[in-house]
Amino acid sequence: MTKKIFSIILVLLMMMTSVMVYAEESTVVEIAVNDGNFTTLVAALQEAELVDTLSGEGPFTVFAPTDDAFADLLAQLDITASDLLNHPQLTDVLLYHVVSGKVMSTDLSEGMEAETLKGDNITVSLEGGVFINDSEVVTADIEGSNGVVHVIDEVLVPEDFVLETEPEETVVDIAVNNGSFTTLVAALQEAELVEALSGEGPFTVFAPTDDAFADLLAQLDITASDLLNHPQLTDVLLYHVVSGKVMSTDLSEGMEAPTLKGDNIMVSLEGGVFINDSEVVTADIEGSNGVIHVLDSVLVPGDFVLETEEEQEPVPLPDTGLETGTLAYSALGILGLSGMIITKKKSK
Repeated sequence: MTKKIFSIILVLLMMMTSVMVYAEESTVVEIAVNDGNFTTLVAALQEAELVDTLSGEGPFTVFAPTDDAFADLLAQLDITASDLLNHPQLTDVLLYHVVSGKVMSTDLSEGMEAETLKGDNITVSLEGGVFINDSEVVTADIEGSNGVVHVIDEVLVPEDFVLETEPEETVVDIAVNNGSFTTLVAALQEAELVEALSGEGPFTVFAPTDDAFADLLAQLDITASDLLNHPQLTDVLLYHVVSGKVMSTDLSEGMEAPTLKGDNIMVSLEGGVFINDSEVVTADIEGSNGVIHVLDSVLVPGDFVLETEEEQEPVPLPDTGLETGTLAYSALGILGLSGMIITKKKSK
């Protein structure tokens, strides 16, 4: 029995020795690949094209987060592995886990700082275990041919890591792809403003929805085609655009902002966020060249005139020498000029 136990122990020692020798013949990357607990780390190294770098002569010290560590991070950030692998700071995150030189656990000391290949320092703590920043070393000193791997239970996240990536869509792209701004998009196309508002900017666009335009058309008793062919269409659209990127947090009560039309719009914060009489129903939709705030009604410039006058044949008037048609036409003209300038009252 004793002989049998001795034989088992001998076999186990031989297996352990074999594994250690195999590990020492492997690079730090190969250790991660062959282990099976670092699939996300390996995928990230491949995506960031760092495999060849970390397979080089080194030596390197790699603090390697497990798949469970990456799963915890993805859950905290509420993103997928694909989101992380496509993040513009992926390379920085990975290099933040690597230190130049072969640093064994016996080389670590309390409060020690080590510069990573990213350029930022990581800090060692030995209170209650071995910690790199807030991540605990769960397995230390896995030696490879070009360095050493220490397994950690959390992903090290650099301080300058930003989850939200810069948007790729312009303010026009956002309106086109949203589906709630078909009339606005058609108007921008008709006025040939698409290219201008797809430029560098930045622009702040107060964007009326299709429902907002439908309400305006009903009030004016005109069709969308009438509006799109109106000579002041460009002015109406430019009255919805301010130069610069103005976020909702930049707005204040009574604030006035010059539009690209040249007229000012006014901000009110009483009972909501209002631009003139239009309420902002969705704010701060950021694009690559500005920001969109969604409005529930169309902003109408003070000098907008609805032209609906029709030609009439003059009818002679007895005794006065005037013509009834001319008199009626003049009266209609006066009414038209006074009543067809669109004004709106705020209702709250």
